[in-house]
Amino acid sequence: MQIIEYEKKYLEDVKDLLVELEEYILSIDEDNLDQLHPDYRDKKILFDLKEVKDNNGKCYLALDEDKVVGLIMGIIKKFDENDYLYYKCPKEGEITELIVTSKTRSKGVGQALINKMEDYFKSVDCEYVLVDVFAYNKIGIDFYNKNGYHHRMYTDIKKL
Repeated sequence: MQIIEYEKKYLEDVKDLLVELEEYILSIDEDNLDQLHPDYRDKKILFDLKEVKDNNGKCYLALDEDKVVGLIMGIIKKFDENDYLYYKCPKEGEITELIVTSKTRSKGVGQALINKMEDYFKSVDCEYVLVDVFAYNKIGIDFYNKNGYHHRMYTDIKKL
């Protein structure tokens, strides 16, 4: 396995991974609020790559025999003047996507990707890393907990 920075020649593989993740999220969404919009496959990646570019971020791909089997995207979190009123605002990296294809899970791909992103965040002097994990994604929560992440906030929801 090899970890590289995103290259456009892998665009279709990355789109496939994003769709695979969204299909998984749909399958575990107990609130039935997520959807796979017809434009998702082509537009989600453009949004994600723009966010990475605009926020001094990185997108790394895990390759196995020149096939993308995982990806991670991360950005450097930006604060505005209101954030400083109630928060110390240390330099923070944020993992915005981490996806490993179901065919290669539990083989160290996710670990290699998170290590690569954390190394990048350290190299630009980030003090913390944030990640949002879907509450019903028990696999993801367990993965992050094993890597030293912990809850800082909860978002509660109630159907009316």
